[in-house]
Amino acid sequence: MQIADGITYIGVNDHVLDLFEGQYIVPNGMAYNSYVIMDEKIAVMDGVDGNFTDEWLGNLEAALDGRTPDYLIVQHMEPDHSASIMAFVERYPEATIVGSMGAFNMMLNYFGTKFEGHNMIVKEGNTLSLGAKELTFVTAPNVHWPEVIFTYDAADKVLFTADAFGKFGALDVDEDWDCEARRYYFGIVGKFGKNVQAVLKKVAKLDVEVICPLHGPILTENLEHYIGQYNTWSSYGVETQGVVIAYTSVYGHTKEAVELLEAKLKEKGCPRVVVTDLARDDQAEAVEDAFRHGHLVLATTTYCGEYFPTMHSFIHHLVDHAFQKRTVAFVENGSWMPAATKGMRADMEKCADITFAENNVTIKGSLNDASRAQIDALATELAAQFA
Repeated sequence: MQIADGITYIGVNDHVLDLFEGQYIVPNGMAYNSYVIMDEKIAVMDGVDGNFTDEWLGNLEAALDGRTPDYLIVQHMEPDHSASIMAFVERYPEATIVGSMGAFNMMLNYFGTKFEGHNMIVKEGNTLSLGAKELTFVTAPNVHWPEVIFTYDAADKVLFTADAFGKFGALDVDEDWDCEARRYYFGIVGKFGKNVQAVLKKVAKLDVEVICPLHGPILTENLEHYIGQYNTWSSYGVETQGVVIAYTSVYGHTKEAVELLEAKLKEKGCPRVVVTDLARDDQAEAVEDAFRHGHLVLATTTYCGEYFPTMHSFIHHLVDHAFQKRTVAFVENGSWMPAATKGMRADMEKCADITFAENNVTIKGSLNDASRAQIDALATELAAQFA
């Protein structure tokens, strides 16, 4: 695949992997992207997962057409990109490894060497001339690891962005970018919004026509949309107006309350209601939905004097990924001593800039007139915010 004059895609598709980073389901696989830039000198942009080293080196050899690479630029040291570095060095021992100081410190940890004598440490604004093409390095710390750099090719207006602008899914599967890029962003990068905002300001100063991430498709059209989405996500803005109801239910009574709340919200004009069963649905999707929308209702049962384990897991993910700037309400159930709201609120107070709804719902076993009235009051309060 030709990206631009002298820039070729040499990445691979992984349809074997079931869980990315050991936790994110990837029904359509993953792409590990790599690129080669051909000029008077040749630079290879990142490696791939170790399980695909031979395929990657074969792709590289075909693209080189008898030539030898001068540089391997390491933008990100996560093993799905860096595990093939040693195999590259063994095949091309005269090549120079290029990366940040942080990247070389990690190479010492992974490989026992910083490749002294064959390395080039780069910082913000440093350049590397390949001939007609000159590459400029842009530091992008904590997007999403501390050693990350972007690389800008001004001649072709191409920006190589490490994991930023990536998504789940292999490149031989056609699917919507926004959905899987959003799930990827909030799962992988979401905690580091300030860092993403900082690097977006740097990107805004560059004339970019092509974005080449390390996962997902090469972006060549409507870049304003992709950059706009990243700006919204990293500033924790509301992308879609609506309410997410995330719940757990043991014997169906809490689920019944959730279904009633959903119906009431729609009846009262809420523009969008998303309901997710945390015990059965993909939690990464639930996290994505919570960040996408402006209002969140947490509904669960009292359990061991606190609240249900899968709700614990969900709230932990929200707190850990810097959930903020949202309205949150609670629905609790408990047969003799409801305690879920107290625990959930205490944990959600760890999040910044959260507005808690005035109305919450307490169910003792099953719905009755009092709890139905509470649901109606909560629906009225939330729907009014969309009027």
